[in-house]
Amino acid sequence: MPLYLTDDQMMLRDSARDFMAGEGSIKQQLRHYRDSNCSDGFGHALWKQFGEMGFTGILVDEADGGLGLGHVEVGIVLEEIGRNLTPSPFLMTAVAVVEALRGTALREKWLPGILSGETVATLAVDEGPKHRPETIAMKADRSGNGFRLSGRKQFVVQGASADFFVVAAHSGEGLTLFAVEKDLKGLSVEGVRLADASIGARIEFDNVEVDSDAVLGEVGEGAAILSRMLGAGRVGAASEMVGLGSAAMGMTVEYLRQRKQFGKLIGEFQVLQHRSAHLYSELEIARAATLKAQQLLDEGSEEAEAMISVAKAKTGSVSTLAVQEGVQMHGGIGMTDEYDIGLYMKRDRVLNELFGDPNYHADKLARMKGY
Repeated sequence: MPLYLTDDQMMLRDSARDFMAGEGSIKQQLRHYRDSNCSDGFGHALWKQFGEMGFTGILVDEADGGLGLGHVEVGIVLEEIGRNLTPSPFLMTAVAVVEALRGTALREKWLPGILSGETVATLAVDEGPKHRPETIAMKADRSGNGFRLSGRKQFVVQGASADFFVVAAHSGEGLTLFAVEKDLKGLSVEGVRLADASIGARIEFDNVEVDSDAVLGEVGEGAAILSRMLGAGRVGAASEMVGLGSAAMGMTVEYLRQRKQFGKLIGEFQVLQHRSAHLYSELEIARAATLKAQQLLDEGSEEAEAMISVAKAKTGSVSTLAVQEGVQMHGGIGMTDEYDIGLYMKRDRVLNELFGDPNYHADKLARMKGY
């Protein structure tokens, strides 16, 4: 497929761009909820507006009340979220969790709330300091008609605000995924403020009892759902980093056009022009890799998994380059909280670690290719 958007997709982009720059702007959302020390880190009223705009239903099948679109369209919204640093549960709830619910009986229970912007959901997968889903140690032991969950999860984004968690654990039959509601006995959630002012959580499961209806898919066959869910989250995070990097570069170029030094605009200095041109080309490569990964994912291609890792690794390194160059070219003002460029750097750090950093995906890709 060609690496550009259709007319309908550009209409969605324009709608999302106007909405995020207005209702979802840094000033109205990120700074407000950070400075008010909000325990959620985002506005539930804005999340309901996501539902009213139809954004929460992009990946939901039309038969279930959604728009029945794909990951390309999800990426369009996420790029604008990244461009404006809009704090919302969109990536975790409307992308990763919705992907996990697809084709399962639990979609009838949880999708209506997600579609309306009433429900917040997230993933409880990571257990160590780095994203390593291959080493999940959490146990799910048979107990009566259900299971008893024991173990710990961390880096659970929006975990303190979630109505339920998609939890990965090992049962006797293999890896199994569960939809675990927030108020169950033995479930302990500790909210943690992340570097970008969003709220994550550490969760402890002390013999948490769930019935068999909480199983996503089939017992022991959660690996396929987990792979699909993580793939959606990874390429979604890549889209957000494309938007983040583009906005950071835009701010920097605008500053180069205004700031004078030695009687000249600093944008006239050739070395800064070269660095800006290099950053622009890198961002376009990252955008193309991400769009290709989304297209392959929508097609159900066997090549999608590898391309998703390419996109996550590339956008991770490029968004880091964008914010680092931005802070450096801004000079002293780039280190102040009053100026937004530093906020992009902080969000970049969280998105890089979320769903695996560039090193993780470079290694994953190398192993897939036989190295």
